[in-house]
Amino acid sequence: MSSMHFLIGTLFDLYLMVVILRLWLQLARADFYNPFSQFVVKATHPMVGPMRRVLPSLGNLDTATLVLALLVAFAKLTVLNFVLGGASWQMFNPIAVLLYSLAVLVSQTLSLIFWILIIRAILSWFSQGRNPMELVLYQLTEPLLAPIRRILPPMGGLDLSVLVAIIAIQFLTYLLRDLGLA
Repeated sequence: MSSMHFLIGTLFDLYLMVVILRLWLQLARADFYNPFSQFVVKATHPMVGPMRRVLPSLGNLDTATLVLALLVAFAKLTVLNFVLGGASWQMFNPIAVLLYSLAVLVSQTLSLIFWILIIRAILSWFSQGRNPMELVLYQLTEPLLAPIRRILPPMGGLDLSVLVAIIAIQFLTYLLRDLGLA
């Protein structure tokens, strides 16, 4: 059963990360003509498109994408609960699953930010800045790193803002686990 748990959880998590990326790209006002951004839009548009007709955006927040992310997390927990847990409909508490879905969404968002920061740091060592994906990673992470850079003094040419952000993300992840939410 652990192999099924892994497979189902991974498939839902991958799609959830793509949905979170779409929301993040919109909030960061990243270049939507970039090939990476186009992949994210094309992978999520069949679900987000119809939802946008019903759910209007609130300022910069695309509520249709946010609701889709919650629905994917909800579906993940529901499928894992019924397929692998053997639970019945009588034991299903939609409020509890919705709250856990929110926790899954926050946890996956923190995990995605962590990995994008790692990828950006590694690319900065080898890349010369001409990669289209590097531009999108810069647009996504710079709003997180710029405030840290304003507080943290320069350290002889080393940018420690990524390290500080990763430590903060790991702290929040462990805090969620300590609270029993992740």
